[in-house]
Amino acid sequence: MNAQELFGKRIKELRKQNKLTQEELSEMLGVFPKQVGNIETGTTFTTMNNIEKLAKVLNVEIEDLFTFSQQKERHDLVVEINNILNKATDDKLRIIYKIIKAVVI
Repeated sequence: MNAQELFGKRIKELRKQNKLTQEELSEMLGVFPKQVGNIETGTTFTTMNNIEKLAKVLNVEIEDLFTFSQQKERHDLVVEINNILNKATDDKLRIIYKIIKAVVI
């Protein structure tokens, strides 16, 4: 996945966190809804002016629009979690288990 696609996924994620539709976001930005869709799919990029507007509308700093680390695929997350678990001491493993159980159940 290239940076433009990652940017688009991040915008979509933030839009949904703010409970906005593409149409609502496009109105707030002053662009056509199709442009928001194209940004979210990584088909097109946008201007610096729109990046500033996106940050304001989505209640984040501009740099947060480019924070892609949370965009990992399920498989990658499972592998990373397994690596963490394999390196954990028995005591830490018990704590991790309690945390996971509290979150999932």
